[in-house]
Formats: sequence, structure tokens, C-alpha cells
Amino acid sequence: MNKLVSIVVPAYNEVQVLPAFHARACQVIAELPQYNWEILFVNDGSTDGTQAAIDTLQSCDSRVTSVDLSRNFGKEIAMTAGLEHARGDAVVVIDADLQDPPELIADFLRVWEEGFDVVYARRIDRDGETWLKKATAAYFYRMMTRLSNVQIPADTGDFRLLSRRAVQALLQLREQHRFMKGLFAWVGFPSKGIDYRRDARAAGTTKFNYWKLWNFALEGITSFSILPLKLASYLGMAISLSAFIAGSWIFIKTLVWGDPVAGYPTLMVTILFLGGVQLLFVGIIGEYLGRIYNETKGRPLYFVQRYTPAPSVSQHAEKPDGSP
Repeated sequence: MNKLVSIVVPAYNEVQVLPAFHARACQVIAELPQYNWEILFVNDGSTDGTQAAIDTLQSCDSRVTSVDLSRNFGKEIAMTAGLEHARGDAVVVIDADLQDPPELIADFLRVWEEGFDVVYARRIDRDGETWLKKATAAYFYRMMTRLSNVQIPADTGDFRLLSRRAVQALLQLREQHRFMKGLFAWVGFPSKGIDYRRDARAAGTTKFNYWKLWNFALEGITSFSILPLKLASYLGMAISLSAFIAGSWIFIKTLVWGDPVAGYPTLMVTILFLGGVQLLFVGIIGEYLGRIYNETKGRPLYFVQRYTPAPSVSQHAEKPDGSP
């Protein structure tokens, strides 16, 4: 029996681009007849007719699987749902917007057949993006490399291939706050990168603004590093030492020369500075505490409204309908 390859495509309000994505994916599939295929679309609570477009594709292509989530859970959860329902011996994760070329899947499979469990795409250029977004993205990946004890490959996104054992390992990680790029790296296994040029979106608009990107970066930092908490301790010790030295100097100066000046500006600046530092690190502690709170609830990651497997891959083990 030929090996099965699943293509997992999380989609949120992507009705404009789904037909074009499916057409290009089918061209890739036609050039690789030695594999069986499953194209698994995950509708992440779309409001623009994305699920109807998926149903249309499924009606004319027996390789299409549909996972319709009960609401919008976010891309990281949608990818997890896709990975849990994918039945392939190898699973490719790719966005629907065609910024990541489906044609690279052939190279992924070649490297996978060489024995690598994870094959990730590394961007050498990012078309259709502003210089600010490129610069902040580059800085973020380099910062994560320094902050985390997990080495996340620079300039990589979610576009990658995972072997079945890598998928099974990844699905054992059940945290609510899922920074998938970090989780992909955390599970380990032999990995290899392939360079490519990222295209502009084929249609539609990006779902990430700078505020969402900031929260995404915060998610990554707090999920894979406790350095901000360590910085709070180090800065607190440094400020305490400085305050002790300054207080000793003021005490000695007052005894020796006296100090008739009240020092109101200095006092206010010191109080405001220390208050600001305290509030900053109370906020950092709150971010970690909030994540602990969410994890202790033990809620399921998602719920599935409707799961329709592809008929052409029915010989592989079925996933239980609606089980996360």
C-alpha cells in the first residue's frame, strides 16, 4: 500500500483563496502518484462562507477531509485539531493563503524519505510584507533563540512536514497556550530545513495586525522562557543595591556637610521610577500566573461541530468524531 500524506490546512475566512489553493495542491498531487493523499481543511469558526467552500471542494474531490470547529479557537488550536484528525504517515501543515508554495511539498517528501522526521521551510525572503514586519519578525526569532533553551530555527513559520511519530509526540503536549513553532522544536527528532522565497497573499487580507503579532510574541516568550521573571529578580537586586548605596551616601553627606535642600524632585523621580518598575514586573508575573490559571482548568483544547473524513482514505484508521 502506498504511503498516505495528509495536508493540513487551517482556514479562517479564506473563502476567496480556497479554490486556488486546492487547484495548486492538486497539481502537486498529480506529480506524486506514488503516494495516497488527504487534504484536510480545518474551518476555524469562519464567518465568510469558508465551510461552504470546503464542502464544495469535498463534493468534487474524494481526497478532501473537513473538520469544522464549533467556533474560532485561533490558528494554533486549529493546527492542533488538524494534526489530531490527520491520518497520514506524513503530515504537511500549510496556510491556505498561498504565501507558502504547495510545490515545496515534493521537496519535503524527498527529505522525509531520507529519514528526517521534521522538514521545515526556511524563508530567505518575504514578498508582500512591510520592512517593519520583516525586521520585527527577524528580531523576534533571534530573541527567542537567546531566551529559550529550545532552539527554534530562525525565519521559519508553520509550513513543514512531520512524520507520524513526530505528530504523535506533538499531540501529547496538551497546554492551552500553544506556541506551535516552539512545540515543533521541543519534540526534537531529526530535522532539516529547506530554503524558499515566501510569496505575497494570493487573495484576502492577513488576519494578523501588529497588536495580534505582539500578543503572539508574548505567547512565545512566556511559553518557552522564564527569563522575564529572572530579570525581575536581577533588576530588583540591582535597584536595592543602588538604593542602599545612595542611602548610605546621603546619610554620610548629611552628617558631614548637612543637607538643607529638601530634595523633592529627586524623591518624586525615585518614587515614580520604583513604582513603574514594580508595576511592570507585577504585570509580567501576572502573565505567567494567568497561564497557570488557564492550564489548571483542564478544559479541552477545542470542540468539533462536524467531521467529514475523505472517502479515499477510509482504509486508514478513523479518528473519533468530535474528539480533541
